Order: sequence, then C-alpha cells, then structure tokens
Amino acid sequence: MIPTTLCYIEKDDSYLMLHRVSKEVDINKGKWIGVGGKFEDKESPEECLLREVKEETGLTLTSWKLRGIVTFVSDRWVTEYMFLYTADGFEGEMTACDEGKLRWVPKKDLFTLNLWEGDKIFLKLLAKDAPFFSLKLSYEGDDLVYAALDGQEMKSEER
Repeated sequence: MIPTTLCYIEKDDSYLMLHRVSKEVDINKGKWIGVGGKFEDKESPEECLLREVKEETGLTLTSWKLRGIVTFVSDRWVTEYMFLYTADGFEGEMTACDEGKLRWVPKKDLFTLNLWEGDKIFLKLLAKDAPFFSLKLSYEGDDLVYAALDGQEMKSEER
C-alpha cells in the first residue's frame, strides 16, 4: 500500500489545480488534481503535506484542515491511502511544478476539467463542507466501478 497526501489550496473561491502533463509515465497523465504526493520514511501526514506542497508549488501552508481519507483500489496499481486536505492560508511565491502546470481554477469550473470520476465525489463533499469522511474508490482501468462513503456503498445517482 502507498500512503499519500492531496491538498486543494483555496484562494478567491478557486482551487490551485495541477494539470498532470509533464511526466512521460504518470498514472494521472492528462488529469487535473490537487497537489501532494507520497510519504517519505517516518513522515506524518502533515509533514508529507507541507513538504509536497512546498516542492510542487513553492508555497508554505499556514492554515490547513484534514477533510477525509480516501482509499483507492485498482486492478492496475497498488492500493493507495490518501489523506485529503484543504488549505486556506499560505505564504511565499508560487513556482513552476515539474509534474505539470499549476493553475487557479474557480470552484464553479472544476467539473469542466478532465478529472477522475472518484475525485468528483470528494470534490462535491468538500463543496458542501461535509464532516470528516472515509471514501473508498475502486477502479478497473480508468473506470470507477465502486464507491463507498463511510462504509456505505454509493449508488451511481449518489455520486
């Protein structure tokens, strides 16, 4: 299993989004996601969050909140446990990211982007300020085949 963090940094009713277009081999190739990455040895979720945001954006977070844990299961990659954050405070100057292009995207425009189907579920939860949640997302290839929120299977129309 792989522990990771993902953060949606907020400013002016927008999220800082990363368009994953730079790496030749990238499971997220062509998708828009938040910023984050894999834990390093002995890191806590917050240490991973702060390091990854700094590495990918040049920004130092000053205010953040853990919103949920997302379990990704796939027939193509190892299971991933992702600590999902939002952040509403930061300092520093944004730098270029070697994993793709960073862009502030108005929240109202998020669903026009090329997003993973499962990401749409947790972005909706963030939008309605849902309490801390556990979300399980199962993929076959790029297709979302199962979703469960807090242990309860979500029907297609609930997603």
